[in-house]
Amino acid sequence: MGVTVSIACAIHCAILPLAISSLPLFGINIIENEFFEYGMIALAFLVGSYSLYHGFKKHHHSWIPFILFTIGMFFLVIKQIFHNLHLYLLIPAVVFIILSHFLNYKFCRRHNHAHKEDCDH
Repeated sequence: MGVTVSIACAIHCAILPLAISSLPLFGINIIENEFFEYGMIALAFLVGSYSLYHGFKKHHHSWIPFILFTIGMFFLVIKQIFHNLHLYLLIPAVVFIILSHFLNYKFCRRHNHAHKEDCDH
């Protein structure tokens, strides 16, 4: 689910400029809508965190994917604050987020239920 949302986020970032340019024809204006962008970041953070938590709790118990994901989300928030550095902050954000989900996937496949005392199964 986390990988799916990350891909959706990448599609959102790629297609949004095209879609937004046609929205004024319909009387809709979300260009530079801070609420919308922060809402998308919050949604991505919630879904991504849940996905990483599942892998952490049930499989590998490694904090590395969480740390990388948090760094990526930090870059996304900073991108919203410093608009003139948008592209320079977006690229590392996407790289960190994708890398975190990739590592989570690899760790889950490698460990396949590495049980600890906090496991509930």
